[in-house]
Amino acid sequence: MPKRSEDMFMDLWTSLVLVWITCVPYTSMTPITDQSKSIQTGGSAAVVSSVGEGQRLLSRAKRGWVWNQMFVLEEFSGPDPILVGRLHTDLDVGNKNIKYVLAGEGAGTIFAINEMTGDIHAMKRLDREEKAEYTLTAQVINADTDEPLEPPSEFIIKVQDINDNPPQFIEGPYRASVPEMSTVGTPVTRVTATDADDPVYGNSAKLVYSILEGQPYFSIDPNSATIKIALHGMDREMREEYLVVIQAKDMGGHMGGLSGTTTVTVTLTDINDNPPKFSKSLYEFVLPEDLAIGKPGGKVKANDRDVGENAKSTYSIIEGDDRGMFEIFTDSQTQEGILRLKKPLDFETKRAYTLKVEATNARFEPSSGGPFKDTATVKIVVEDSDEPPVFSKSMYVLEVNENAPINTVIGTVTARDPDATGSLVRYFIDRHTDLERQFNINVDDGKITLAKPLDRETDMWHNITVTAAEVRNHSQISRAIVAIRVMDINDNAPEFATEYEAFLCENGKPGQVIQTVSAVDKDDPIQGHYFDYRLVPEMLNNPNFTIKNNQDNSISVLAKHDTFRRQKQETYLLPIIVTDNGNPPMSSTNTLTIRVCGCSKEGIVQSCNVEAYVLPIGLSMGALIAILACIILLLVIVVLFVTLRRHKNEPLIIKDDEDVRENIIRYDDEGGGEEDTEAFDIATLQNPDGINGYLPRKDIKPDLQFMPRAGQHSAKRQTTTSIGFKVNL
Repeated sequence: MPKRSEDMFMDLWTSLVLVWITCVPYTSMTPITDQSKSIQTGGSAAVVSSVGEGQRLLSRAKRGWVWNQMFVLEEFSGPDPILVGRLHTDLDVGNKNIKYVLAGEGAGTIFAINEMTGDIHAMKRLDREEKAEYTLTAQVINADTDEPLEPPSEFIIKVQDINDNPPQFIEGPYRASVPEMSTVGTPVTRVTATDADDPVYGNSAKLVYSILEGQPYFSIDPNSATIKIALHGMDREMREEYLVVIQAKDMGGHMGGLSGTTTVTVTLTDINDNPPKFSKSLYEFVLPEDLAIGKPGGKVKANDRDVGENAKSTYSIIEGDDRGMFEIFTDSQTQEGILRLKKPLDFETKRAYTLKVEATNARFEPSSGGPFKDTATVKIVVEDSDEPPVFSKSMYVLEVNENAPINTVIGTVTARDPDATGSLVRYFIDRHTDLERQFNINVDDGKITLAKPLDRETDMWHNITVTAAEVRNHSQISRAIVAIRVMDINDNAPEFATEYEAFLCENGKPGQVIQTVSAVDKDDPIQGHYFDYRLVPEMLNNPNFTIKNNQDNSISVLAKHDTFRRQKQETYLLPIIVTDNGNPPMSSTNTLTIRVCGCSKEGIVQSCNVEAYVLPIGLSMGALIAILACIILLLVIVVLFVTLRRHKNEPLIIKDDEDVRENIIRYDDEGGGEEDTEAFDIATLQNPDGINGYLPRKDIKPDLQFMPRAGQHSAKRQTTTSIGFKVNL
């Protein structure tokens, strides 16, 4: 039954819409007395003008559409396609063969047209939030030939809205903050809800805001959605965070409207409305008198219920420190007041101090009645201790000449025991700072003497550490830095700044600058360097070169003539004496090498080798080297070949090349085999004249000397051998 009622309601609503759409065009055609009205639709116009009372003159153009724009209800889901509207033209008089054609957005898919009647139907369920309107084109054509009878005309189908979308808070949930103790009505934040329905059609998108949770602390403006403070005296120290639930309802908040909700987390921010408070009114500390300067001596703490910057406090000493012995500062991490020494304590001078310390908020707000502060008393007792010796200076600067003899006294350091007992002090050098043991110190009086010669050019400064220890208590040690500056004396001769090698062009002009020469000196005189240059005496009258002082501690070497030739002399050596202005003056002789080179017309050096003159035209030095390498390789191959040939033809045994004879001994005998070791003696064959102490037997003919022993031939095979050999005589 409810389903049927709903269908009946939808049918009734559809009928009303269709009646309204149908009546609108005809209503617009109603003549108006004493007025003139033009309705422009597509490209045709129907003009109604008033001629006189009771009379009417109608002028019509060639083509006149009776429609303007069409409407269709969104989300309509009836069983049949919904009629959107009807197209009509003056050409459609019932006896012409015409056809309506529809084109544009959704033509043929969403919208369909009856070609004969011009009725347009919506074929699908439409959603205005997806697309609010469709632009289409209508045209009348000949049904037989499909030729256009009129130009196409454009029209719009608008989708009418229904309330089918609830409000939504796109940016939610929200977080906001407001200072504590804010007055009633103070704005906290503003929320915004959106409704996808049409804002210009009905109340579907008209929203009204309200608070569901969060009262009585907050309120909201129903139209602007601004959340405000509603309760006076909201204290962060009591409660810091609130959760507010906001509702947005469309249809102007009336019954049947759709709604959406969001949450707003409101945090109360801190203001400086609480003063700092010391946890104790009296603090007591015991400090040893040897406490180092800058070391902490005690801590105090003032607590503040506020947070962040409002909880930070600064501490100061307002009473009891007339001598300026102490200072107090704030630890940024713990917000504690750290008490530390500015000057050394002395038990023998003062044994106790009473200070008054104040804690004040680092920042304050005039509206809160600040600044807030609190005070506390600090009592300090100085404890006696055995103190180390104290040097008269923390750093000593001494000077010594680099030529000072051994055991020269450079300076003296002094230290004393500050205790009332006044122990004697002994002095030592920390050898970690004097590894080469260049200095000594007298253990009793602190005199520093020279142990090894010094050279300023090696080390200009020497920094050593001297320690002073009590005789009574060796653990009490203090240290002082001694900086020893080595003073310069003139003990180094000047020399050329670099290893100069000058080049002289063969086609150069007389007086041409060959090279500019400067000098350096390892010494560092107070008045600065001044160098004097001169040629050695034997070169003063040389016909080739001369020098010119440039008045800037440098000289220019000049050529005296233009007849320099590499064939004549390739290199010249020019000795130059350089003397400084020290006391006593130091000098050295430095030699400048000058090479004669071939240059271009512009004076650019091209070649400095004599070999360049003997090279054939077009043949470079690299080519000559390659040719020479090939010749050497061929010689090596020839030598190796000859050597191998000689080794191949050389006999097995050669004793002496002076006398070589050939002897051929023939014998027919049975060889003794491997067991016959006395058949012949090779040494005898090599030296028939008795070399190595063996002599041939002269009573036996040569043919019989190599006969085997009796009985040996019975078991051996018959052998005939000819031996050819050379014997050196």
